[in-house]
Amino acid sequence: MSPHIEPKRDHACLIVHGPDQPGLVAAVTGLVTRNKGNIVTLDQYSDNPEGGAFFQRVVFHRPDLAAAIDEIEADLAKTLKPLGVEWTLTDQSIPKRMAILVSTSDHCLLELLWRHRRGELPVTIPMVISNHTNTAEDVRTFGIPFFHVPSQGPDKSEAEAKILELVKGNVDFIVLARYMQIISEDFLEKVGVPIINIHHSFLPAFIGAAPYRKAKERGVKLIGATSHYVTKDLDEGPIIEQDVARVNHAMDAADLQARGAYVERAVLSRAVQWHAEDRVIRHGNHTIVFTDRP
Repeated sequence: MSPHIEPKRDHACLIVHGPDQPGLVAAVTGLVTRNKGNIVTLDQYSDNPEGGAFFQRVVFHRPDLAAAIDEIEADLAKTLKPLGVEWTLTDQSIPKRMAILVSTSDHCLLELLWRHRRGELPVTIPMVISNHTNTAEDVRTFGIPFFHVPSQGPDKSEAEAKILELVKGNVDFIVLARYMQIISEDFLEKVGVPIINIHHSFLPAFIGAAPYRKAKERGVKLIGATSHYVTKDLDEGPIIEQDVARVNHAMDAADLQARGAYVERAVLSRAVQWHAEDRVIRHGNHTIVFTDRP
């Protein structure tokens, strides 16, 4: 039987971050209590109790949440705005809508589609977009719409305009599942939703073509993958998750690439799940990720 992640009916997730100060935890827990909520999990972190930043994730149960959420939002504004902190409140019964962009490599794409079908990712997938057609049939077997948006030459504006037309207002975040196109700053400004990327962790040591061949030539002992949010600075956005795998001298470049693909699939899946569950708080160019992993 598949281990489905069931929608958490009448569960809300409250994210709070801002200047650390006495009374902040009491303000949040008191707010939940007076709004008839029962705290299920509470994670918090302060990077410095004297003038530092505070981060908190609270999941609470509140009967008839949908009817009460506007009232809770109003109470949040009244309670937290004077403290100078930011917050978001989400209904956990509503899965986030995730679009996937992919090129020719299908390993990350198929991992996400498989996990979604098994109910392991709390998302809906309204579309997969690719600048190639080789993954179209696989995507359609999962019952998900596939859109081919060619992107050739140095001018990507037409392709990006088409992608914007498809995703605008229809998705809550985008995943680049080995989408081998550079996203323009203009696209980032217009799309208005977070974008998550995955790449091998050789960057910047082995940039460009054939990184696994270059790694083999250097005799690397570890390979890995990094998943991060996309910013205007290429591959320098806030990191969500990373992992590594040990390799040895007996493995050729193809072996390294296969091991790397395995790590990429796992890292991207965890990053997507944590983002979808509101476990990731962006702070400058890094993240606080509340998970049960050490």
